[in-house]
Amino acid sequence: SSRRRHTRLQGDWSSDVCSSDLEAEIFMAWDREAAMGFVQLFPIFSSTRMARLWVLNDLFVHPDHRGKEISKALIERAKQLCRDTNACGMYLETGKSNDIGNNLYPATNFELMDSVNFYEWTTN
Repeated sequence: SSRRRHTRLQGDWSSDVCSSDLEAEIFMAWDREAAMGFVQLFPIFSSTRMARLWVLNDLFVHPDHRGKEISKALIERAKQLCRDTNACGMYLETGKSNDIGNNLYPATNFELMDSVNFYEWTTN
């Protein structure tokens, strides 16, 4: 079953949450009827921490609305989700060439994890 909730984020716009059985949480920033951006998170469980973690999988703000701190407000809403679900934190991945993200995430108190290697396996 899906559910929709509206919450007020900082600023003159609102957030809409769309989720289905916690497969994902999506928070959207709206300006009246227009979507300005969204963040999508997926839950995982850390057996080494014995706690839930959230993966911040997507963060997008429409180019017309960038520079308005919408991305920071969406990240703060994602952090609130972590607190509300008693998660121990949140992971994200971004490209080394993503200058905007690589400035945004430390500014919102994410720490760069240089103690781990990230590997990928694909079916191709």
